[in-house]
Amino acid sequence: QVPVAESGGGLVQAGGSLRLSCAASGRTLSRYMMGWFRQVSGKEREFVASIRWSGGTPAYGDSVKGRFTISRDNAKNTVYLQMNSLKPEDTAVYYCAAAFLGTGWDTAYWGQGTQVIVSS
Repeated sequence: QVPVAESGGGLVQAGGSLRLSCAASGRTLSRYMMGWFRQVSGKEREFVASIRWSGGTPAYGDSVKGRFTISRDNAKNTVYLQMNSLKPEDTAVYYCAAAFLGTGWDTAYWGQGTQVIVSS
């Protein structure tokens, strides 16, 4: 198992920045893809960004490209989501997930989520 826990959510004004953290644990993290997703109540979960512990090019959802950056600190077993130029439509609960390479997000380990509210 790969327990993950998000932190760093909060209230921010439009145009501001926020950094989310996802702390993961486990001996085989290098075999996992880490992802950030977000969900607004009543809507489907939306892919935000993903990155491999072992390196490679991160992937981003179209709505956050150029504004959000995903990164990882292998020494701290932590993945970050730096969110800049935030918009009210970025308001959502943000979830971190760990998916074993070659499997889908549906079978990933998920955190409890952290709320982000962007005021206009």
